[in-house]
Amino acid sequence: MVNIFTIHNALLSVALKIAGMKSEKVEIEPGTVMNFWVPSKTTDKNIPKKPAVVFLHGFAANGILTWQFQVLSLANKYAVYVPDFLFFGDSITDRPDRSPSFQADCVAKGLTKLGVQKCTLVGLSYGGMVGFKMAQLYPTLVHSMVVTCSVMALTESISSESLHRIGFDSWPDFLLPETAQGVKDMFHAGTYKLPSFPNWFYQQCLEAMFDNRKEKKQLLEALIMSDSEFSVPDYRQRVSLLWGHNDKIFNMETASNLKKEIGENATLESIEKAGHLVPTERPCVYNNHLKKILADLLEDN
Repeated sequence: MVNIFTIHNALLSVALKIAGMKSEKVEIEPGTVMNFWVPSKTTDKNIPKKPAVVFLHGFAANGILTWQFQVLSLANKYAVYVPDFLFFGDSITDRPDRSPSFQADCVAKGLTKLGVQKCTLVGLSYGGMVGFKMAQLYPTLVHSMVVTCSVMALTESISSESLHRIGFDSWPDFLLPETAQGVKDMFHAGTYKLPSFPNWFYQQCLEAMFDNRKEKKQLLEALIMSDSEFSVPDYRQRVSLLWGHNDKIFNMETASNLKKEIGENATLESIEKAGHLVPTERPCVYNNHLKKILADLLEDN
């Protein structure tokens, strides 16, 4: 049986090209290559440049699969960029560094090579953590952020509380399932109400989505830091928090605490009947919120 994700990815690539996007590999440094979906055409000299919006994906899938509904909805109005993090999609490195700081550094360098001077980041979960690092390390590049179901850093206390809520012993157990049932359990924890899919669907997910297991396990291990090592950076950027109200992984209490940590530059909105994977679970509602947020963040861009 042909894997449905192979068919879906082929159709999605066609849809993205029609929407004015193309895939481009960028050499960050020798041995490190990052794949980006980027606008197909550069802006004409007589037309004002569109604001750049960069979508940073979560841990379960690559960039374009995570953000397909948002990219297709926004590519006409914004200059949209969608990187695949290292060890996702076609992005690779021979460097041993697995930290979110290294991911952030590679994305920032890739965007610079693509001619992006200022952007708004939209980050989901793992992508939000990388986004916070980018905002800290590259404040001139990162104009503003939209963060969905994420945290500044995965401290030991946040990690322990989150794993306890969803009933897993470790992040690799949760995010790198080895069986079709494990994939189903992962999606169940990530959604408000999991649709009914046949078992073969989860088996095909397992076959298509979980490559580079050794390296991805190392990425997850590098995420966790002790509470004593973490201190809240002073972010200059405006940060809009857009949450799934029923997120079991990083719940609304986590979102409220994050808003307090960021301070007066942060706002918080939530979407009812949506879990951790809210951009996929309720894409139309999420897109409506996101469009309003981006219009507000970029009105003075």
